Amino acid sequence: MRFCPNDRSLLIPVRKGDRTVLRCPKCGYEEDASNAQGRYQSKTVVENRNTVIVLADNATNLPRVKTRGCPKCGHDEAYFWVQQTRAADEPPTRFYKCTKCGHTWREYE
Repeated sequence: MRFCPNDRSLLIPVRKGDRTVLRCPKCGYEEDASNAQGRYQSKTVVENRNTVIVLADNATNLPRVKTRGCPKCGHDEAYFWVQQTRAADEPPTRFYKCTKCGHTWREYE
């Protein structure tokens, strides 16, 4: 990461013709990206509030708990994790994944 020498804002990589420059969004200061060390990449992340995105399907690293039973197979042990899916002043949502059949469900507090 590089910062603007004028106002200490994060410099954003921008295409300018056939080259990439690092530009300050506040004051417009520009610096050639080829002079900087490393590679720069810009990306946009789009989130869908109705979809649960599993970044790494490595459930063995999640804690196991006894549950009321999987809605699909009835097994009483599941992996669980907590995620803030609503406003910050509301409680988080608990997600469960059955250790037997892999079915995922959620519980709200």
